[in-house]
Amino acid sequence: MIRRVDDKISVAPQISPEQVPALAEAGFTAIINNRPDGEELAQPDGAALRQAAEAAGLAYTAIPVTHAGFSAVQVEAMAEALEQARGPVLAYCRSGTRSCNLWALAEASRGGDPDALTAKAAGAGYDIEGIRPLLDALSGRATI
Repeated sequence: MIRRVDDKISVAPQISPEQVPALAEAGFTAIINNRPDGEELAQPDGAALRQAAEAAGLAYTAIPVTHAGFSAVQVEAMAEALEQARGPVLAYCRSGTRSCNLWALAEASRGGDPDALTAKAAGAGYDIEGIRPLLDALSGRATI
């Protein structure tokens, strides 16, 4: 199930290569894969999704996030992928949660308002209060 966060980004659980043409028809211009290959046995690998995305005319970026958490490199890569997108982006992982969290961290790193980011995530059905201190720090709004 695709969950719209705002006009620029939607997040989703694992997608399949067969779904990619419909995503292009729905207006998405880029796919960001936040799931490492091999996380589950039945999951399609990133190469198959990249091939399907490129065949459908979509940009494809892999920024895998493991359960170990987020790094500055991943946050920066997400911010760059969002900036380079020429239209709506679909980011996916196993459930959509890592994608939503990484989107919020990337936006905060570019000065996004943590209150607005938290509200947008909640509107899409994701509670990101657990990363609120990181959002505050990345946005420069942390209080000591």
